[in-house]
Amino acid sequence: MSNPILIDPLAFARDGASLEGERTIAAMDVRVHEVLATTAGAARYTVSGFIDRLRRPSLRYRVEADVEVNCQRCLAAMPQTLVSEGVITLFVSEEKLEAAVDADDELDAILAEETFDVTALIEDEIIMGLPLSAKHDDCGTEHLERAKADKPNPFAVLATLKKSGS
Repeated sequence: MSNPILIDPLAFARDGASLEGERTIAAMDVRVHEVLATTAGAARYTVSGFIDRLRRPSLRYRVEADVEVNCQRCLAAMPQTLVSEGVITLFVSEEKLEAAVDADDELDAILAEETFDVTALIEDEIIMGLPLSAKHDDCGTEHLERAKADKPNPFAVLATLKKSGS
């Protein structure tokens, strides 16, 4: 389990506080490691609190991460830069949260709790920001030639069987 960065989200937003830093991928939770090729890289983050135009406490965040993912063609590790930013609106009442989400489909809102884990937010944004099928623009012929050389052509095998059977 990674070390949490805990804040009081309502006080953070009300005070207009801000937080920024960097976390290495290696220091993150195993759930992040499972979806990456290696634990190399780091994530830079900023979180700032504010009161939105409707007088609701909110958190603005930005996460930039340099990670390595597996290429789906050649299976080699490849660098990937992820950038994610957004605003989370905080509510103290579930009824108000539901009404606000019904009124605005694009609102990213949560029920405010006593503590908010910024590390979990960073990790979630990395996981959700990964491409579904990462591929090099050009994997190079080395990996493909090796893959082709390891397996005989199935039609050549059938032709050999046909010749030996006649």
